[in-house]
Amino acid sequence: MKTESTTKDNDFALKKKAIFISLFFGIFMLVIKVAAYLLTGSSAIYSDAAESVVHVIATGMAVYSVLLSAQPPDESHLYGHGNVEYFSAGIEGTLIIIAAIAIIYNSVQTIILGAQPEELDYGTILIGIAGAVNLFLGLYLIRKGKATNSLALEADGKHVLADSYTSIGIVVGLVLVLITKYYLLDPIIALFVAVNILVAGYKLIRESVKGLMNETDKEILNILVETLNEIRKDYWIDLHHLRFWKSADWVFIDFHLSIPFYFTVKEAHLEEDFITEKIAEKIPNSDVRIHFDYCDEILCTYCNYKDCKYRVKPKTRDLIWDVKKVLGGPVNK
Repeated sequence: MKTESTTKDNDFALKKKAIFISLFFGIFMLVIKVAAYLLTGSSAIYSDAAESVVHVIATGMAVYSVLLSAQPPDESHLYGHGNVEYFSAGIEGTLIIIAAIAIIYNSVQTIILGAQPEELDYGTILIGIAGAVNLFLGLYLIRKGKATNSLALEADGKHVLADSYTSIGIVVGLVLVLITKYYLLDPIIALFVAVNILVAGYKLIRESVKGLMNETDKEILNILVETLNEIRKDYWIDLHHLRFWKSADWVFIDFHLSIPFYFTVKEAHLEEDFITEKIAEKIPNSDVRIHFDYCDEILCTYCNYKDCKYRVKPKTRDLIWDVKKVLGGPVNK
């Protein structure tokens, strides 16, 4: 039976292996694309090579962020180091946008001054090989990123996948150039590549900002509300002030739960253990903290606990734990 520690170790091993594979192939692809550019002088191939430069730098940062995020919490970082992955994704997105600007500059210059690429047939073959390799690498990184809840791996995988689509598009465009001999298509293709890269960079920065600003993940919120309603016991009266935030592969969750006033500390902790276990089944790597509130006679009208010996009022109203309720304050008495 796998322990939580074993699972974490396995996830880290998968992350580490995946990110170093990405770094190795990133450098290899960069060498191929730079060789193709030097061989041809093509603006479109230049755009692909420029993005690969960014990818190698960004992957190096992703390696650092994966290694750092795996470090346990310490006195300086009580919640761990997972947020470094958001910084990594944001910097990667910024670098991608800078690369896009460089590509636009080079393409416009080529259109104005005019240039005719050479040896396009060999260059096209090299870029095609690079695109095929990156396609498989990108899918691999995204799959491993989702399996280990690593934003850094997913961001790197999406970048590699976008890079592969770019390469494939360039190959199609260069084939058209070879057929038509219309060489102005070359810098025009590079401009389209630049726009695509700009969009990819924006999306990465957006994901980074979402993480750093603790933007509410609607999917996790719905899972939490559904799970708490599924396991709800009749003596759990009111649930409110639900909050959660993500840090790398961890989700920190806390909320208030009203239970009968006569429950012992031990009984309350048993309830917390039960809730924590059930949430972990739906949200792996979750850290749950519950603040227990004790009920009073006013809450009797909402309480479903039929065996309560201290009830002073009959139950007359239902308390629905929907999203609005659990995010808000205690029930309006």
